[in-house]
Amino acid sequence: MIHMQDVYKTYGNGVTALNGISTAIDKGEFIYIVGPSGAGKSTFIKLIYREVKPSAGTVVINDTDLSTIRRRDIPLLRRDIGVIFQDFKLLPKLTVYENIAFALEVIEETPRQIRNLVMEVLNLVGLKNKARFLPAELSGGEQQRVSIARAIVNKPKIVIADEPTGNLDPATSRGIMRIFEEISDRGTTIIMATHNKEIVNTVRKRVIAIDDGLIVRDEQRGEYGYEA
Repeated sequence: MIHMQDVYKTYGNGVTALNGISTAIDKGEFIYIVGPSGAGKSTFIKLIYREVKPSAGTVVINDTDLSTIRRRDIPLLRRDIGVIFQDFKLLPKLTVYENIAFALEVIEETPRQIRNLVMEVLNLVGLKNKARFLPAELSGGEQQRVSIARAIVNKPKIVIADEPTGNLDPATSRGIMRIFEEISDRGTTIIMATHNKEIVNTVRKRVIAIDDGLIVRDEQRGEYGYEA
């Protein structure tokens, strides 16, 4: 599903974030991307949804080479990729329902299909009774659940999460992880960048460790392996 071969990424300020990495991620895998701050984790995941372009090497998703993809085709690529951020990125003036529905409106789903899909994911994340709330009326954990619901509402093949539990307490983080596990059980590929040592060591999945722009470890059911 995802193949990276000899990938380098150097930014305009001369900083090299990735220094020749190669890896493959299969359909339905659940993978943690770990490593110290500045190691290249965020660049790794940004390459997958084409937020950044590799300086050299190839990134291929489902036979699409992201090194040569036309800019006008990037939105179509992203329909199969859901992205979840640490800071939620919810639209503050829209309700929970409207925030999630917006992701479907931009791809011109019918009103009936939008309602059915939004209520389905709200039920999955346990927020069916909060559909008419504004983001400011929710706790941090609830806002992250809305962010997850928005990312998965159009049933993407890949879900990318960048520090999704970074601002949450341990109990809330465990609840968020149960949602990710359920999404994974449905066959969705999940790639999660995280510093959360407890989660990585408790919910054992494949671990790709990045340090100084290189993949230094790749283990099935691995441990965090760094000081958080």
